[in-house]
Amino acid sequence: MLSKLDRREFVGATVAVAGGFACRQGSSSSTTQEQTAMESPPSPTSFRLPVVFVGHGSPMNAIEDNRWSRSFKELGERLPEPRAILAVSAHWYVAGTFVTSNEKPRTIHDFGGFPPELYQMQYPAPGDVELALRVAMLVGDESGAPSAEWGLDHGTWSVLHHMRPRADRPVVQLSIDARLPPARHLALGRALAPLRDEGVLILGSGNITHNLGDAFARMAAGDATTPEWAARFDSDVVTALEQHDHGFLERVATSDVGRLAHPTLDHYLPLLYAAGAADERDVVRFPVSGFDAGSLSMRAVVFG
Repeated sequence: MLSKLDRREFVGATVAVAGGFACRQGSSSSTTQEQTAMESPPSPTSFRLPVVFVGHGSPMNAIEDNRWSRSFKELGERLPEPRAILAVSAHWYVAGTFVTSNEKPRTIHDFGGFPPELYQMQYPAPGDVELALRVAMLVGDESGAPSAEWGLDHGTWSVLHHMRPRADRPVVQLSIDARLPPARHLALGRALAPLRDEGVLILGSGNITHNLGDAFARMAAGDATTPEWAARFDSDVVTALEQHDHGFLERVATSDVGRLAHPTLDHYLPLLYAAGAADERDVVRFPVSGFDAGSLSMRAVVFG
């Protein structure tokens, strides 16, 4: 079970890596510096970064040269240079909202039954303690807490391995609280929107349709056709995203077609963080589209 860390203790414990913003606990200087680290955003950038959602699909996309891995690479080449990345992955789906506070987040191989070379994959991006505290502050004292008990799971690194192969930007990951309704996840995305003006790329990673039972059955049968429910859900979500229709995005996953597209919501909710961090000023683009294993939407979305 992940444990929440007291903010003051966390800041005091990370003096060396936080740029000196926490000194001796108990002094007025320490208190002032802690508040600065937790409440003052970095200087704004000269441009507003887009928000991105990526359909990550199989972990094998990390090591295979295929349509999807090439699309991740092309997407990374088209995006502006961020100072850091905040990832919201389907695979940190827990009872709580947490943010990774690791200086050097570990590469998590959260899957089974794949070739040895996939388990040898590492994505050695640094963490960012100050960004973790900033994210925790934005999502609210009752929701966000820094945690060193996670790292970068394959929803994050299998995509970034191609988007940013040099692992040269700090990466922080935000968990998804499985207990919250869709509207709350959209609200958390809206709370994160200021990061776009602070040089942070917000990256959601999941899939717009994700019914593994159906996908595995189709693979076993050699059936690559896309069922009507998957095509319909994907198309309806595209329309809602283009119109910034958050009401539809909140309720569609609980519809009959939504329950087929998402027996569980873990791969849908990262899309809501991305949509929430966008607004009506953002042009919505879909640089990647198509289905893997028949019913698994690999669509990517760029807001802005």
